[in-house]
Amino acid sequence: MPTIISRPYAAETVEVLTAEGLHPVLARIYASRGVTEAAQLQAKLSRLIAPERLLNVGAMANHLADAIIQRKRLLVVADYDADGATACAVGVTALRRFGAVVDYLVPNRFEHGYGLTPEIVRLAAERKPDFIITVDNGIASMAGVVEANKLGISVLVTDHHLPGDALPDATCIVNPNAGGCTFPSKHLAGVGVIFYVMLALRSELRQRGMFTSGTEPNLAELLDIVALGTVADVVKLDENNRILVEQGLNRIRAGKACPGIAALLRVASRDPKKVTTYDLGFMLGPRLNAAGRMQDMSLGIECLLATDPQVAQKMAAKLDEMNRSRREIEADMQQDALSVLQQIETQDCYGFCLYDSGWHQGIIGILASRIKEKYHCPVIAFAAAGDGLVKGSGRSIPGLHLRDALDIISKREPDLIVQFGGHAMAAGLTIAEKNVERFSGIFEQVMHELLTPADLDRLIETDGELLAEDINLRLAQMLEQGIWGQGFAAPLFKGRFGVTSQRIVGEKHLKMKLEREGHSFDAIYFFNTESMPATVEAVYQLEVNEFNGQRTAQLILRHWQDI
Repeated sequence: MPTIISRPYAAETVEVLTAEGLHPVLARIYASRGVTEAAQLQAKLSRLIAPERLLNVGAMANHLADAIIQRKRLLVVADYDADGATACAVGVTALRRFGAVVDYLVPNRFEHGYGLTPEIVRLAAERKPDFIITVDNGIASMAGVVEANKLGISVLVTDHHLPGDALPDATCIVNPNAGGCTFPSKHLAGVGVIFYVMLALRSELRQRGMFTSGTEPNLAELLDIVALGTVADVVKLDENNRILVEQGLNRIRAGKACPGIAALLRVASRDPKKVTTYDLGFMLGPRLNAAGRMQDMSLGIECLLATDPQVAQKMAAKLDEMNRSRREIEADMQQDALSVLQQIETQDCYGFCLYDSGWHQGIIGILASRIKEKYHCPVIAFAAAGDGLVKGSGRSIPGLHLRDALDIISKREPDLIVQFGGHAMAAGLTIAEKNVERFSGIFEQVMHELLTPADLDRLIETDGELLAEDINLRLAQMLEQGIWGQGFAAPLFKGRFGVTSQRIVGEKHLKMKLEREGHSFDAIYFFNTESMPATVEAVYQLEVNEFNGQRTAQLILRHWQDI
């Protein structure tokens, strides 16, 4: 049974925030997330960290400005996930507005693999670019940069992934996580990095007198795309990222979204005026990602680049259809994985490696995430990649840096992993199919070394209890407007309730009436039909429910246990 805990906070910080005008509950929530003054919640663009604090951003702006003036050919090479697609769209759109000769190329997940590989460089060379600009990749592309240099193509790397022991021999590298970079936020997504590069480039072009009155592009118009990529890539929403995201959401709510994002909202049946980080992460992100998972991310990029709303709508409809297919395949794969796990003793396992030759390579990351959530341990799912290789996608839990764990395995068994990369919570790798069982054994061994039994115990962090009178529409609306996500979790509350009624709706959801201190509350537990006892300890979110034009407060249960 999970352990339910409350996030700690400093009472004096709550007093400061309350004195500055925050609702007492919000003051408590923000204090527990490291906010010490109300100014940290302001989303003014003037509060963004200055671009010049990014190492090499001035040099890269110079290279790009020279290339634009000299009419050099630029080619953006993107990653095939939502961050890569949005980064590509931001880079291409901004460069075109600056007058650059620019095109893009995105690797096919199934044919080319990840990053600036020598194969992708040779494919790019057919377009005769003078510069390759990587977005959301490139920091580990040693061989690809060597190949580009051989072919006389300069490489400008923009990335946010952690570098390896050495950096590629690129013309210029901008990465907040590269050694020597003192940029205060290490959590920019790939789209955030290229947005910053474009800010620096605009400044450089301005200094060179490239803009006449009224011709300087307004890069704030790209913030809806920046917000989508930032939330979809699940990077930490530190103060800088929250500003980018809130500014993007404000544009969408004001009806100023680009045609592609507006179309994605329509196919997802979401109201632009009420869009939240949830919509970006769980409605738009999966639809955009579906292109890279199922076929080719070019469709997603073209949707974001579209200037004609009707064209964007057709592309969004195709992305929506792909996402439906993705969900069906994912459900089958998840059933396969659960069937395997039910046949083995899982209680002593510290991690799982799963492989089926029939699994879809584009969906193994989602599968790993689903199994990780169910069993609360690190999971790597593999799919066949051809030529005797398999590709794996892993998801981790707090307490284990997955990329570092793969690095340990790579150093101990130099012949085992063909390549790997990623973050603390997600990573990918390639190994020989014949080595799956061998890798699984070593992975389990390393998990036992790096994790403790306590790490495998599921903790549910909450923001404590709410007074019955605070469970109301006003507070729900305040919470709805918050910028919540990775590292700045959406508020969860706990409390004891009496269950006065319950019924199944839609064949798979439990609708309830809960009672406490003489107050009655509407509640629902999605995708759960298990009958509840008369009294429960519940973990819930307080959200706004809109039905027949009426907005009311509703409790969304995330967990319950008998008392």
